[in-house]
Amino acid sequence: MQFDSISAFLAMGGYGFYVWLSYGVSILVLALLVLSSLSNHKKTKQHIAQRQKREIKLRQAAELQKAQASADTRL
Repeated sequence: MQFDSISAFLAMGGYGFYVWLSYGVSILVLALLVLSSLSNHKKTKQHIAQRQKREIKLRQAAELQKAQASADTRL
């Protein structure tokens, strides 16, 4: 389909409002999807880092307890 002018292109034969609205909604939804994915990725990385720190602290506490228990048995 060829258009005589820019205004004819934007009007899309009388359906321009619906065509451009559908493009706008599609772009908005895709942008929201990207932002949501980035946000979830960041939260997941933070959650993993917190779990790793917690596991390290738990291991250190277990080792300390084990060392104290072996020191108590020597006495």
